[in-house]
Amino acid sequence: MTEGRFAEIDGLSAAEAAAEHARLAAEIAEHDRRYFQDDAPTVSDADYDALRRRLRALEGRFPALAAGGPSAKVGAAPAQRFAKVAHRVPMLSLDNAFTDEDVVEFLDRARRFLRHEGPLPFTAEPKIDGLSLSLRYEGGRLVTAATRGDGAEGENVTPNARTVAEIPEHLPEGVPEVVEIRGEIYMTHADFQSMNARFAEEGAKTFANPRNAAAGSLRQLDPAITAARPLHFFAYAWGEMSAMPADTQLGMVEAFRAWGLPTNPRMVLCETAEEGLAFYRGLEADRARLGYDIDGVVYKINALALQNRLGFVSRSPRWAIAHKFAAERATTVVNAIEIQVGRTGALTPVAKLAPVTVGGVVVQNATLHNEDEIRRKDIRVGDTVVIQRAGDVIPQVVAVVVEQRPEGAAEYVFPTVCPVCGSHAVREEGEAVRRCTGGLVCPAQAVERIRHFVSRDAFDIEGIGEKQVQAFYEWGLVRQPADIFTLAQRDAASLTKLENRDGFGKTSARNLFAAIEARRHIAANRFLYALGIRHVGETNAKRLMRHYPDIAALAEAALAARTPEEEPPKGNETWREMIDVDGIGGVVAEAVVEFFREAHNREAVEALIAEVAVEPMEQAASDSPVAGKTVVFTGSLERMTRDEAKAMAERLGAKVAGSVSKKTDLVVAGPGAGSKLKQAAALGIEVIDESAWFERVGA
Repeated sequence: MTEGRFAEIDGLSAAEAAAEHARLAAEIAEHDRRYFQDDAPTVSDADYDALRRRLRALEGRFPALAAGGPSAKVGAAPAQRFAKVAHRVPMLSLDNAFTDEDVVEFLDRARRFLRHEGPLPFTAEPKIDGLSLSLRYEGGRLVTAATRGDGAEGENVTPNARTVAEIPEHLPEGVPEVVEIRGEIYMTHADFQSMNARFAEEGAKTFANPRNAAAGSLRQLDPAITAARPLHFFAYAWGEMSAMPADTQLGMVEAFRAWGLPTNPRMVLCETAEEGLAFYRGLEADRARLGYDIDGVVYKINALALQNRLGFVSRSPRWAIAHKFAAERATTVVNAIEIQVGRTGALTPVAKLAPVTVGGVVVQNATLHNEDEIRRKDIRVGDTVVIQRAGDVIPQVVAVVVEQRPEGAAEYVFPTVCPVCGSHAVREEGEAVRRCTGGLVCPAQAVERIRHFVSRDAFDIEGIGEKQVQAFYEWGLVRQPADIFTLAQRDAASLTKLENRDGFGKTSARNLFAAIEARRHIAANRFLYALGIRHVGETNAKRLMRHYPDIAALAEAALAARTPEEEPPKGNETWREMIDVDGIGGVVAEAVVEFFREAHNREAVEALIAEVAVEPMEQAASDSPVAGKTVVFTGSLERMTRDEAKAMAERLGAKVAGSVSKKTDLVVAGPGAGSKLKQAAALGIEVIDESAWFERVGA
């Protein structure tokens, strides 16, 4: 993935920019989840930064796109398996600099903002490639440790943090009553290699790099596992403080060191941009000898009074910036190209390389991103290629050394079937990714699909969460949705009872079977949503099941449909009927057709229908006072939840929107309503409160 894939922004219409912005937002959100929640990034820092730069450029050209977008967000929501901790002071991320000019402009921009003449001292320190951690001390005692999460809420990892030897349980006497220390959990190269070698000997899963190893080790449900991992900590920032021990950035870090917290000895104070850039180049030359991973230098204005005046913009402080290192490169040979199937069905090509050391790390795999990237660079098995560890995360192929290509090296042909389950793999128009259509049966997707199937808005089976889905799949008990409803019967006939497995007893097993039994009746729209068909969310599931009498009729229509590509110019009558369903267009219809055309999926659906009763969904009223109107709910609702309000409005034939526009007919505003209320007033849209809503609909 490179910035070259993007069109010139000046040539985009507002609609084209909005469509691209939505695609970028979704892609960035998925990368954030993989990095911050799963500790398993699938894209390099350089490519991720390119996505964000493109996003900011779009928002600069079309400012309306910026509202609520990912450019204002940090990290990803905390994983559900951990308790949440609200950060009293948000944990924000830093803006990035990639050139010397960017650093000079950062300092000049700060001077202009402050109207400051002369030197503007700033600190420079290594940017540690680890996991951000916040430590809260009250009365000198460690009370909470939390990850960054989404910046507002993090994951409570206090028991795990207590096992890290370098994190003190108590601070010395005389420290402020409330002290919130922030820093980075990391793993040294030597510890990482030793631990991975031990895991390999034991047949356990190894980690891709020290950052993933550190993050995965701290984010364990069992603190004993964390205690057995060689973790380290550097302190470099703070959150809530009841009193400040210093008035400069350097002074604060020196106070942390005096309190017994580990700080980075390479931190320095600079007076000019030239001094900062000299530190950057020296550290870049030394990085392989540091013994731990860094991916750049962080500059921070030293005086805290000036930091306060500079403040923040979007998700980043104006008084700090991260100067990223350029990617490290090496040359090697492509031994094979393999296709990996992700948990959402995406087919991702990976180059299997002759091992080569890049920046002190042995690299044997490199991402090829997608089939367009392979075609654009013309990468073939046997090619000599230049690779780089961009951001020290996922290696990527930069270029092919064509003059060294062996005779007979054939162009790579991207597969059109899933290498895991054999289902058809399709690529939707406008997308770079090809996806497996065997969603219900593909082992690569099974856990994610089953997790979706039992979720609240689908079958809503209490007692089957993320952990249970993973365990049931690994134990071979649940491989597709229908298996859930035969679980009790198979358990009764087996000598190996669920109640005797880890995490289950007699009562919990009995409660689970009862919860499953209670979900044998389900509305058709929830059933369809639960299947996890791409582009068929709750709303589209309702639209389709209002039009088709049952799932069998929808499946029959999907099998009979012929797309415009198959029957030019407009497809057959069955296809046209499907795309004419209110709100359903070609993209959604094609996803439905591809799903039901796959025999594996039809067999899985038929097996499921044999176990449950699918009931027609409740039809929307056509004669209510709000039928056909577009309604927006905003603020705090006191007599119903937001989900209840949406369901009620849809039963009455209304459409529920998430934002106010010229198409909005009615806004129902509760306490705390903000920008949507102002928008409604500006557009002259009728606004009522919750009580008036109930009066209007006669409830």
